[in-house]
Amino acid sequence: MNRLLALFLGLAFGITVFAAEKVQDNPYQVLYVTDGTFAEVKSNVELAITDQGLVINNVSTVGDMLERTGKDLGAKRQVYAQGDVLEFCSAGLSREMMEADQVNIVFCPYTIQVYAIPEQPGKVFVGYRRVPVTGNDASKAAIEKVNALLAKIVSEALSW
Repeated sequence: MNRLLALFLGLAFGITVFAAEKVQDNPYQVLYVTDGTFAEVKSNVELAITDQGLVINNVSTVGDMLERTGKDLGAKRQVYAQGDVLEFCSAGLSREMMEADQVNIVFCPYTIQVYAIPEQPGKVFVGYRRVPVTGNDASKAAIEKVNALLAKIVSEALSW
């Protein structure tokens, strides 16, 4: 339903469809850069998360925190124009992952970061931290599903 609404709004109001380029892909994180505004891209990520039937538990406004505390620390450089980390979980996948190995609690909640940097106006970065594939076979299988979910959410958010 959210996707249909987004498609309708895009057609009705000319919302931008973004083209993204992968700029980092390693065992720890995947990162894309796309054209657009921070608000538009973040909204697309939020829609992609809720489109999976998931609830965003928290939005950490890391960019704001660094800007606010930087003044007290004597920092001279603005790190982010804007920067948020969206936290969420999948009850089903998290349960599967933790039933397989209880130490996997450390991997929840899942996070996707959205940020813009002052040096590249008009560009927005979207990425996620991969959950390390570890533990017994059941744990590894469950973690692979979590990583696939993160990849799907980011892919969908960047394809609108």
